[in-house]
Amino acid sequence: MTAAQSASVLVVDDNEANRDLLRRRLKRQGYRVTVAEDGFRALELIQASEFDLVLLDIMMPRMNGYQVLAELKANPDLRHIPVLVISALDDLDSVVKCIELGAEDYLPKPFNPILLKARISACLEKKRLRDQEKAYLDEIRREREKSDRLLLSILPEPIAERLKQSPETIADSFAEVSVLFADIVGFTKLWSRISPVDLVELLNEIFSAFDRLAEKNQLEKIKTIGDAYMVVGGLPIACDNHAQAIAQMALDMQREIARFNLGNHEPFSIRIGINTGPVVAGVIGRNKFTYDLWGDTVNTASRMESHGIANSIQITEATYALIKDTFIVQKRGEIEVKGKGIMTTYLLIDRQPSA
Repeated sequence: MTAAQSASVLVVDDNEANRDLLRRRLKRQGYRVTVAEDGFRALELIQASEFDLVLLDIMMPRMNGYQVLAELKANPDLRHIPVLVISALDDLDSVVKCIELGAEDYLPKPFNPILLKARISACLEKKRLRDQEKAYLDEIRREREKSDRLLLSILPEPIAERLKQSPETIADSFAEVSVLFADIVGFTKLWSRISPVDLVELLNEIFSAFDRLAEKNQLEKIKTIGDAYMVVGGLPIACDNHAQAIAQMALDMQREIARFNLGNHEPFSIRIGINTGPVVAGVIGRNKFTYDLWGDTVNTASRMESHGIANSIQITEATYALIKDTFIVQKRGEIEVKGKGIMTTYLLIDRQPSA
């Protein structure tokens, strides 16, 4: 198919003889041609169909060519359509006004057929190049959006924005955050009984549910390690209710595991540990970015999980002090914690009814 055969041209002229002349001439050259007897009809056709070029007369009743041009170029969806003005007005002022309004070119009547053919070809070629450029820009925009989505899947949005602005090391100190570690008890025993694909699908179903809970409670998922899940409250944007949000997340995770077990799944249980305190958070790596946390607060939260009880949420005194008025908490007592010695810990039971 030639360029002419694929191009659709709209002829706008109030003179029937002129319309018929242009239509016959353009059809012989292979163009698909539509005609309009005035500006109002032209705009109706342009709104309803796609055109590659408009041949526009100026002197028309009801709506003249200047008004049609102004309407087209004021519409973001239509302004890309090239307009070639063909008019009996051949004074310089008319030419300048049409060009200023956005016309691609101007041809006085009576027109030279060879010159008309050349002008039409030039207008269509410009449009082809503009369409090609737009397609390239749209493809670049889609790729950029895809890259942004990928970056946001591994980094918090504020951190991703900072990294795009300046690829320097990011390390921030936070005076107080709440860190949660969760582990699915007995999950590793399934390796000998379930295929790797089925096992990963189970884990993905559970962790996807946890991801939704983290978003609901406005928390930041940090990572998964095997069948362990880590989430934090209070960063990358500091907030005052991080401990309450993390406590609610823990209760929601327990309910999610219970819901999961109602199906024909393995009867999983979950062990959760929470601690509150200062941390350093930042991005490490050059090729594969990772947003992670460091500090004793993180280590202690991990110990709360590993030294916890199945189907229980163990918290430290620091977390207990922040949530005791809004959650039901039971004192577990003193336990020996690896690397920490004797610690007094508590078990989170539920949310206070009044809260």
